[in-house]
Amino acid sequence: METAIQTVKRTILNPAHRTFLAFTLVLQSFYISTIHAQDRFRPSGNTVVLKSAISNQPLGGESFKVIDAAWRAQPQNIQAATAYARSVFILGLNEGDLRWYGSAKAALLPWWQDTKIPADTLFMRGLVKQGFHDFEAGLKDIDLAIAQNPKKAEFWSWRFALNLLQSDMKGAEKDCQQIEIHFGILEALLHRAVLQYRTGQSELAIRSLKEILQNSAFIKQTDLEWLNFQLGEAYRVAGQYALAISVWKKQLSLTPQSHLIRLSLAELLNQQGLFADAQKVTRIDTPSDALLVQALLADRGLKNRNEVKLAKLIEARLATQALRNESLIERPKLIYLIDYGKDPMAGLKLSIDNWQLQQEPRDAVLLVKAALLTHQAPLAEPVLAWAEKTKYTDPQLAALLLQLKYKLKGRGVAP
Repeated sequence: METAIQTVKRTILNPAHRTFLAFTLVLQSFYISTIHAQDRFRPSGNTVVLKSAISNQPLGGESFKVIDAAWRAQPQNIQAATAYARSVFILGLNEGDLRWYGSAKAALLPWWQDTKIPADTLFMRGLVKQGFHDFEAGLKDIDLAIAQNPKKAEFWSWRFALNLLQSDMKGAEKDCQQIEIHFGILEALLHRAVLQYRTGQSELAIRSLKEILQNSAFIKQTDLEWLNFQLGEAYRVAGQYALAISVWKKQLSLTPQSHLIRLSLAELLNQQGLFADAQKVTRIDTPSDALLVQALLADRGLKNRNEVKLAKLIEARLATQALRNESLIERPKLIYLIDYGKDPMAGLKLSIDNWQLQQEPRDAVLLVKAALLTHQAPLAEPVLAWAEKTKYTDPQLAALLLQLKYKLKGRGVAP
């Protein structure tokens, strides 16, 4: 019997859908398991720092087959198309392979320019657009969805995420205010905790998240995986790496299918030089591009002979992307070019282009690293302005920015 995931893979490999296979990863990156009733965004570990804000929905066997069959029977039925796009979108997030956004786009194409369509369709179209890095258009669609139905939590949650992605901290705070009005203080506190560690207040974020974890009644309605990701991230930003690793290891033991937790943990373990642990975390049957790059970094750290094999596999995947004429920039590719050192100059160029689209902490780190490695420090100067504007800091970025400031004193660009 064909599984839901096999059905989706068959759908994507259908020639009618290949045109739309344009992306990515996360991420991120963002990032997964299905979610609870209070639908929240989740940062992606692969590219954009967004994750699923989609309602809890069964995706196993029969349920997906019903959705898939309904859409294929009536592809011009907007409800059937929206349900199918939503299901494929979730599967892509769960697998850490957002190329499946292409199938979601294919389902929604008949209404790609319409504005007088149901709120749920507008919302899904907005998610797909942001997945293809059209953040402005994605936000407009989500705004239209909110105008129709301001009482849906996931709409506000994703609006908040997109504002963070574009460093609109005032907009994100306004979203928190609306979330409090519509959904209560604790729901707003969850989102404000994210805003806190993204604006230089990681210790306050940790306290906020711990306060939420103490509310057993609220926790019963909450996606614990999402909450523990945020707590680990707040610890990481605060430089409390051992606590972040502990939180994420414990959560991964509970939800081993979570790409979000697995990737976040692998990245931090590699960053801390714990390569053997990172290798164990990345050792799964079908790793995403992001996990594969982290496995490569772990093998290099361990001087493992498998490094050469993994590098060839990544090159093959990048070549396949090139054949599909994918134009979007994936963070795994940047990490391969910059952190692994395959081609820092190419990584710098892509990082500059990427920074024009999204301004996330991990993107800031990669841009500064590439500029320093290639002796092109002035090209990373926009990160300094971003850090001053957002007040974001973490120990890794802070150290890089100190080096950048030192290099900028000379104001020279290497010939």
